[in-house]
Amino acid sequence: MSTGKKIAILAIVCLVATSVFAVFIIKNGSFLSGDKKVPHDGKWGIYILDLETKKIELVYSSANMISRIRLNNAGDQLAFCQQIGNGSECVVEDSPVSPCCEICSISVDGDDYRRLTDNVYGDLLPCWSEDDSQIAFLSFRETMDVFMMDADGDNMRLVYDSGVHDSDLHCSNGKIAFTRESQIWMMNEDGTAATQVTDPPRAAEKGNAILPFGDYDPNLSPDGSRIVFERMVDDATVHGNYDIYLISVDGSGETALTDNGYTQGLAVWSHSGEQIAYIVSAIENEGKYDLYLMNSDGSENRDITPEYFPADLLCYDPIFSGDDTSVFFVGE
Repeated sequence: MSTGKKIAILAIVCLVATSVFAVFIIKNGSFLSGDKKVPHDGKWGIYILDLETKKIELVYSSANMISRIRLNNAGDQLAFCQQIGNGSECVVEDSPVSPCCEICSISVDGDDYRRLTDNVYGDLLPCWSEDDSQIAFLSFRETMDVFMMDADGDNMRLVYDSGVHDSDLHCSNGKIAFTRESQIWMMNEDGTAATQVTDPPRAAEKGNAILPFGDYDPNLSPDGSRIVFERMVDDATVHGNYDIYLISVDGSGETALTDNGYTQGLAVWSHSGEQIAYIVSAIENEGKYDLYLMNSDGSENRDITPEYFPADLLCYDPIFSGDDTSVFFVGE
């Protein structure tokens, strides 16, 4: 074959390859087009991440802090707390939370934003009642106590006051799990029949970490039979070193799901009860704020934070979408 013919054939092959590649790019724009970028507006945002495609969408954004999102049982509304205002009038000496934090709600498509509380107290950690008609939340008055209100913010009332700071509540099947004195407790939605579930070693003992030793952030399984939570296992870092634990609501069958002592927690169940999502905020002294996922028995534990996320995007408070195909989370 002559040199001229070889050059002509090579040119045709290159042209065909280029055309095929161009068609691929057109049909799969996310390969190079930048589809897989984190949309950005204010400093804080509520995002939804598709677990299969890794594509992310921005649901709601704000210049002010957003935290602890919760999906209602119908799967169409999110409740969360948002810092409202940044003035010096919001500062209360020795307060563990910002009095500017208020309970808000929004639909999962980003519409129908509503501010549900409007007072001088710090209101935080909302969770939906079994029929979605009520929202339980924490309010810092003389101490941090459990309150309940209608889903539109009306009829606010005290449900439970242990006399100390109560925290980390989660609702499921007519029950509320919460943290009291660095232990996991449970009670009915009306605040009755409060019962201690965990008895961690060195509970409430202050060490070198920010929080005392103990158990935190309980999350009830969809069937109400088990609780996932994190336990501070040592205070080698100022953040505290935690492992994820599982326990039955009667206090039996306590099992460690992780054994690495990362700074990790805020674990939540999928609606199927088959998976658990959580965050790793630090490994030793290295900050992470990554999203993690594992099976409910602790297997297949992995970092699901997409590689295209910028290093300075901090991820908080993951929760599953109604069909478990996606995860909502707060991004800073």
